[in-house]
Amino acid sequence: MEFSTQTTASLHQIKTAALAVGVFSDGILSPAADVLDNASNGALRAVINAEFKAKPNTHLVLRNLAGVVATRVILVGLGKQDTYNAATHAGAELVFANYCANAGLTEGVSALASIDCGNVKLRSRAKAAAIAAGRATYRYTATVSEKTDAAPKLRKIALWVARNKANEAQQGLREGKAIANGMNLTRLLGDLPPNVCTPTYLGNTAKKLSKEFKSLKAEVLGLKQIEALKMGSFLSVARGSYEPPAFIVLKHTAGTKVAAKDRKAPIVLVGKGITFDAGGISLKPAANMDEMKYDMCGAASVLGTMRSIAELELDRDVIAIVPSCENLPSGRANKPGDIVTSMSGKTIEILNTDAEGRLVLCDALTYAERFKPAAVIDVATLTGACVVALGNVNTGLFSTDDALAEGLLQAGRETNDTAWRMPLDDAYQEQLRSNFADIANIGGPPAGAVTAACFLSRFTKSYAWAHLDIAGTAWRSGKDKGASGRPVPMLVQYLLDHA
Repeated sequence: MEFSTQTTASLHQIKTAALAVGVFSDGILSPAADVLDNASNGALRAVINAEFKAKPNTHLVLRNLAGVVATRVILVGLGKQDTYNAATHAGAELVFANYCANAGLTEGVSALASIDCGNVKLRSRAKAAAIAAGRATYRYTATVSEKTDAAPKLRKIALWVARNKANEAQQGLREGKAIANGMNLTRLLGDLPPNVCTPTYLGNTAKKLSKEFKSLKAEVLGLKQIEALKMGSFLSVARGSYEPPAFIVLKHTAGTKVAAKDRKAPIVLVGKGITFDAGGISLKPAANMDEMKYDMCGAASVLGTMRSIAELELDRDVIAIVPSCENLPSGRANKPGDIVTSMSGKTIEILNTDAEGRLVLCDALTYAERFKPAAVIDVATLTGACVVALGNVNTGLFSTDDALAEGLLQAGRETNDTAWRMPLDDAYQEQLRSNFADIANIGGPPAGAVTAACFLSRFTKSYAWAHLDIAGTAWRSGKDKGASGRPVPMLVQYLLDHA
C-alpha cells in the first residue's frame, strides 16, 4: 500500500476514482464538502438534504457529480459536529477504505483528515487513515483453495491536506502504515489454524522477521534449553502435548544514531503463546473451542508490534519474549492438585489446568529480569472474566506503576485502541492462598481477571510492570470471526512515545 498527500487547493479538480468528503448529520458540511458543493452549484447539498442523514459509519456514493472531476464522490457520515471525535474520524476513514476495497478500486483520495477534530492532531488523523486502509485490505487466504474472496486491488491512498501540513500528515501516514503491517501480521498468525500455527511456526516467524529487518535478532530456545532454565511452570503446561514448546526472544536494537551513553534500559514485551488451548484435564466445553486457536494472540500482537517498530527504525531497545506451547489433555498433562516449581523458585498449586496462561507467563516474567528493563508489558488472552467485565471494547489494563499505566491508556486513546484500568489491590491476593504451595493458580469465581493479574504481579517485583488482558479484544466471533490485530496500535504508540 502506498500513501501520499494531495495538497492542491482545487479539490474539485483532483482526478481520482473515489474522493471522500465528510458530512455532519446536523446539516453542516465539512470544508471539503463545501468546496464540492460550490463547484457543483449546490447539487451536493441538494442530494444530502434529499437522502443522506450522515449518521456515523454510513456513506453515499455520487457518480459524475457536476463540476467535479473525480469519478465518484463518497459522502461519509460524521454524526453531530459537537460530538465528532477521534473515534468517529477513524470510523469514517474505515468506511471509505472499505468502500474502495470492496468496489475493486485501485486508488482513492480522502479529505477526511483535513477536518478539525478537537485537540486531535493531523498526525494522528493521518495515522488513523493508514491503519484503516490496512484493515480494509486484509484478507485471509492462507488455507483457502478457491480464492473466491480475491485480494483487494486498492494500492494507493492519498490524503488531501493543506500544503503547510503535508509533512505532519506524511509522518502520520508512515507510522500508520507500519502499525497496519504489524496488525495484519498479528491477524494472520491469529487466523491460521492451530495445526499450522504451532510454537515452532511462531519461532520461525520470529526468525523470518530477523532476516527481513536488520534491527531484529531472534533466538528460539527448545525443550532442553527451557529445562536448563528450570522453567517448571511453563514446562508443566507444555508436557501435555507432543508438539514441542518454544521460548522465543526477539530483540530490536536502536540504530547507531543513539549514542551508547544515551541508551535507555529496554522495554520488554511478553506475549502469551498458547497456540491451542483445550483446557487440559480441566477440559473446555466443545462449543466454540475452535476459537481457542486465538489463545496465542498475545504472542501474535507482540510479534506484530516488533515488526512495526523495526519498520519504523524505532530509537529504543525493545525485547519481545514469547513462551509458546499447547495446552492439551493427555496422560502427561497437568492434573488439578499438582504442584510445580516456577523459574523464580515459587511453588504453584494447580487447581485448574485451564488457568494455564499465567503458568507460562510467570516464568517468562522471571526471565525478563535479566534484561534490567525499564518496563515490562505482558499481553495475554488471559481470562473470560475480563470479557464479562469489559466486553469487546476495552482491553483490561492492570499495573503496579501509575506512570506506565497512564502511558498505555494515553497511547490507546491516541490510536483508538482503548484500555480500561482495573484494580490490583493487595486484598485480592488472599484469594490465591494455598495450603500446600506458595500460591494457587486460581482464586475462585469472584474477580477472576483481577486475581489472574494478582498472580502475575508476584513475579514482577523487580521492575515496572503492566498486564494487558486482551481476551475480549483480540478477536471477533460470529459471521465476522477473525483476529482484530489489537493491541498493536496501543503498543506501538506507547513505544513511539518513549523512543
